[in-house]
Amino acid sequence: MANVDKTENKTRANLPSLALAYIGDAVYELAVREHVLKSGVYKVGELHEKAVAYVRAERQSALFAEIEALLSEEELEIFRRGRNAKGGHQPPNVSVGAYRRATGLEALIGYLYLRREQERLDKIFAVLFREEK
Repeated sequence: MANVDKTENKTRANLPSLALAYIGDAVYELAVREHVLKSGVYKVGELHEKAVAYVRAERQSALFAEIEALLSEEELEIFRRGRNAKGGHQPPNVSVGAYRRATGLEALIGYLYLRREQERLDKIFAVLFREEK
């Protein structure tokens, strides 16, 4: 059974970067929503406003700088693959660099999620969601 898990993990690592980012976006969104709820805000409009602040590409790009030094070489490689992926969709009002770094972060989150590395994700989210002083 352990060999099956290793094979599945290798296959997940080889998924297209944008597929990893696709699932990572959903995982990140859910983590953001949980974080915002824990802040004690319960009005939907305020919840949405706080969540949007975290999911904007510029914020994700800036947050990546907070965790970059904590990442393994393997994790950095997954990030780079996601960052360098050509998606064809460039949202308005965001720089190409910020959008690509955000995509790289989402790819990393998707990769860790698919590998069932919840403890590692929790550590990364703890840094990403550290409240600004």
